Amino acid sequence: MNRRLFLFWLANMGLVACKGAKLGKVGEKKPDELLRDALTATRQKHGVPALAGAFASGDGTVICDAVGVCRVGGEESVSRDDAFHLGSCTKAMTATMLARLVEREVLAWETTVAEAFPDLQDRLHPKFRQATLYHFLAHRSGLPDDTQPDAVIFPRLKRLTEPMREQRRRMVEWLLSRPPAYPPGEKMVYANAGYVVAAAMAEAVTGRSWEELMSAELFEPLDMESVGFGAPPKVYGHDHSGRQCQPITPSPESDNPPALAPAGGVHCSLNDWARFALLHLKGAQGEQGLLLKPETFRKLHDDPFQQGYALGWLVVKRSWAKGIAFTHAGSNTLWFAVIWLAPNRNAAFLAAANCGGEHAFRACDDAIGRMIELFL
Repeated sequence: MNRRLFLFWLANMGLVACKGAKLGKVGEKKPDELLRDALTATRQKHGVPALAGAFASGDGTVICDAVGVCRVGGEESVSRDDAFHLGSCTKAMTATMLARLVEREVLAWETTVAEAFPDLQDRLHPKFRQATLYHFLAHRSGLPDDTQPDAVIFPRLKRLTEPMREQRRRMVEWLLSRPPAYPPGEKMVYANAGYVVAAAMAEAVTGRSWEELMSAELFEPLDMESVGFGAPPKVYGHDHSGRQCQPITPSPESDNPPALAPAGGVHCSLNDWARFALLHLKGAQGEQGLLLKPETFRKLHDDPFQQGYALGWLVVKRSWAKGIAFTHAGSNTLWFAVIWLAPNRNAAFLAAANCGGEHAFRACDDAIGRMIELFL
């Protein structure tokens, strides 16, 4: 997510929630019809090409839909089964996969980058060698703010052609050979690269790529069949740097370099994304028999430093949630997506648009607000 949009979202997230227009009593229409009406009205209000939304309840109920067109200037409509780019909402997924490895003692939260890459120790800056897996996931690793792409590393990444494991290993060398921006563990600084380093640590100890690990440890167990990496193949992302949304043909060039995918490179349908949301909703409620143990979910959701961020989740309080809510937003500037979990209300809400910019943020936030009114 670019720095300007990221800071705008942090400053304004949830302000629109619960202010959407009333759409009639729930008893007058079926829930899926009400959702479609809400998404249609919201899309028209904010002028995004397509808008998708989903509500999920802890009892397993999922209501989702998508309205609008695959690309501006085209006639093909989106469907509820179409994939949307999730951007930085991928981070919670990466953290969940790593938690699976921690439970099996393949990794530990305290595993240092030097332990994961013993052959690279001489190339790592001494102050980075003791940065841990937990540090990288909690944005406390010493890496600098990179919500604006690194002017040196980003162009180098685009030129790489090696397998993903080797590309991420190179990133570890490039990033951690430099002095840290602050002592690891001292404070929180949002760094996308931290999730790439964490993924590379898993790749180093397992011999498998992040993509392989995500499929085996998370997507397949949750039956998330629409998941892929990079730009979705059918629905176009749109650039909104000018006055109108300009469709960008899906291709490797219409997303960040694939080596960065652990920080924000997953796409899927909202129905499948809701499966992931329900996993964490139930995990936050302490339910047994899930993909992870209750104590592992607590590790993913706890905010011991009171920094407003756990592992892949912002931790906030909202009156409509009756207490703690977990949220994250994501954008590669051509898409926008946001997720909210409200454990005390037994509910999760998701929204995504196939364009970037502040108007996409407002459309998704408005959609979340309308769904809260409809379903809570």
